[in-house]
Formats: sequence, structure tokens, C-alpha cells
Amino acid sequence: MSNPRARPCAEETILAVHPARNCSTSAKPWVLLTTILASSIAYVDESVVNIALPAIESDLGASATIIQWLVNAYTLCLSALLLAGGAAGDHFGRRRLFLIGIGVFAVASLWCGLSQTVLQLISARALQGVGAALLIPTSLAIIGATFEERERGKAIGT
Repeated sequence: MSNPRARPCAEETILAVHPARNCSTSAKPWVLLTTILASSIAYVDESVVNIALPAIESDLGASATIIQWLVNAYTLCLSALLLAGGAAGDHFGRRRLFLIGIGVFAVASLWCGLSQTVLQLISARALQGVGAALLIPTSLAIIGATFEERERGKAIGT
């Protein structure tokens, strides 16, 4: 866990986990793969609902206004909570918030699939946005803390 009194952009906060001591060279590709996959599901989910909109509209009888809320609920929660998710990761631990974000996102995705009404689906999409707001910034912070300065740019670019 990081120092809760440290400034968010302080060097000691960014490098709270020293790469050389806590992550072996053989584990670094796995850390990178895990963080890339987690971020990817969050980014893909932002646009994947557009493919299902005609089926959602006909199956759940959703109007155009409801469809807009369905699309925007995820983006609204993600963008509103993105900075808070990063700060929470610095305060409570990046790995912990990363795993919580994945869990929230997974539960919300299951809820989306099981939704029987439009209101349930919109609520589940909003919860997905909350999960994404936790996992996206912490995945980048984990990469920053795992890779040494000379490797960091390549890892983030990947």
C-alpha cells in the first residue's frame, strides 16, 4: 500500500513498488499481458454494445432515448470516475483496485447478459463503467511500477 499522505504525482508514489525487488524478469511479460487484456476488455466494451443495439431495441422494446442512455451510461461512469480510480489505486494499492475493478466489471457483464429489462441493462452498463474506471488507471500504474524507466515507454506503448 502506498503512503496515503504522498502527493499523487510524487516520484515516490509513482515508483511505490520498486521494479527490481518485486517483479522478476520472467514475470514482466505476464504482468504486461494481464494489464493489456484487462484494459482491452474495458475499451472494447465501450463500443461493442453498438453491434447489439438493434437486437436490444427489438427484444426489450427500447426507445431511441433509452438506447442513448444505454450507450452513454458506461462512458459517463467511466469518464466521471477515471481519476478517482487512479487516486484510489495509489491510496489503497494498485493490485487490489485492479482486481476489484476486474471483479466489478465481470459481475456487471454477467448482469448485462442476464438483464430482463432496459433499466437493469442500463444499471449494469453503468456498473461496468465503474469497474473500468478502477482497472484502466491501475493497469497503467502497475506497468509504470513494474518496468524500469528504460523499459517503461515500450511497455506502455505495447
